[in-house]
Amino acid sequence: MSGRAVVVGSGPNGLVAAVALAAAGREVVLLEAAERFGGGLRSEELTLPGRVHDVGATVMALALASPAFRELGVERLVEFAHPPVAVAHPLDDRPAVLVHRDVRRTAEGLGADGAAWRASVGAAARAGLPLTDLLLKPLGPWSGSPRAFASAAAFGLAGLAPATAFARRVFRTPEARAAFAGLAAHSMLDLRAPLSGAYGLMLGTLAHLVGWPLVRGGSQVLADALVARLRELGGQAVSGHRVRHLSELEADIVVLDVTPRQFLEMADLPPAYRRRLRRYRYGPGVFKVDWALDGPVPWRDPAVASAGTVHLGGTLEEIALSEAEMARGRHSPRPYVLLVQPYAADPTRGGHTLWAYCHVPHGSPVDMTAAIEAQIERYAPGFRDRVLARHAMGPAALEAFDANLVGGDIGGGLASVVQFARRPVWSPAPWRTPLPGVFLCSAATPPGAGTHGMGGWQAARLALRTN
Repeated sequence: MSGRAVVVGSGPNGLVAAVALAAAGREVVLLEAAERFGGGLRSEELTLPGRVHDVGATVMALALASPAFRELGVERLVEFAHPPVAVAHPLDDRPAVLVHRDVRRTAEGLGADGAAWRASVGAAARAGLPLTDLLLKPLGPWSGSPRAFASAAAFGLAGLAPATAFARRVFRTPEARAAFAGLAAHSMLDLRAPLSGAYGLMLGTLAHLVGWPLVRGGSQVLADALVARLRELGGQAVSGHRVRHLSELEADIVVLDVTPRQFLEMADLPPAYRRRLRRYRYGPGVFKVDWALDGPVPWRDPAVASAGTVHLGGTLEEIALSEAEMARGRHSPRPYVLLVQPYAADPTRGGHTLWAYCHVPHGSPVDMTAAIEAQIERYAPGFRDRVLARHAMGPAALEAFDANLVGGDIGGGLASVVQFARRPVWSPAPWRTPLPGVFLCSAATPPGAGTHGMGGWQAARLALRTN
């Protein structure tokens, strides 16, 4: 079986690994348990016929910034649709904060905090792709420029701070603090936790550097394009094939787009490594709702209608309280809500569809539909009157849809400082396992969650060097 590689799982990391291995001349077979490829890159008619909803990932900033996807020529594979405004953050008693692709325009809207935004988020954006390349390749030998290294060091020092501390130290106005909290809350961490500030900086940087686009036609289009590319390179892609144990596979290289829980079930591992994997911690879950609407969301501030992504939750203090409650295992009555209105960028999805989720404790059985809709109504009175149909998925439904979403955790594991350094175990090459020729590549490996394919890219490169 010389040169044969098997990739298990077709999320973005598995797809990138399969294409990279095939491009290097390996005989590749991609195996996916579901009937459709994509993992979190899936689109379906969840509400009404003809309405295209992204079941998992929808905003693709990391795909444009990722060295892996750039190497694969992702912009030649699919068309990205950019909304007029990357992110909007409505507030109760004042106009919404708008994060534009243009740093200057964003800063102008922040008034007294414009200079502070340019000096923090704007400075990271000016460092450009060399900085994001380094941040997405956190392990391995240094190969960038001294300038990029200096930018990364500055970013790291600032980003290690909790988001609450960073926002209060850097910004003076409620608007800028709220906008930063909305970005940082993507971390699914208590915003008083170390490293949560890095998420706010990184996501703000990406908004200015590459935008926050969607894939025209739905995220499934990207998954299908990568499968097509694999087949063009001579690889095979088989859906509806569940791998229950590695003994079923015959290959020199096996790359697994699975989390530690699945790996423990499907492999006979050395006891010490097994114990280390069992210590891996999963994070909070999400409760997700999709809607089919009879028109656009009736935002109180009309400027919000132009945004692809909308962060709902109010001030820094309100968002921090919501995320702290979730971290304690409670359900906030006014949760932070991350909402995407695809029609602001992509008119090809069959009408006005809406996508949103809030964070909930790991494995929560609580239906958060009413709480999420109340937060939307708070900033868009009359929203419920626009709803034609809705589809809700809690943690159990999300895990049934994709086994990697353990307990509804869309991040592939808790994003804490400790686990950042040992994801999934402490190792200079954490994609490698003790089993010869077997590698992990899911979001449980560096650099973590997101549609960037870097776990698959790193695992494939390591496999090619050693096999």
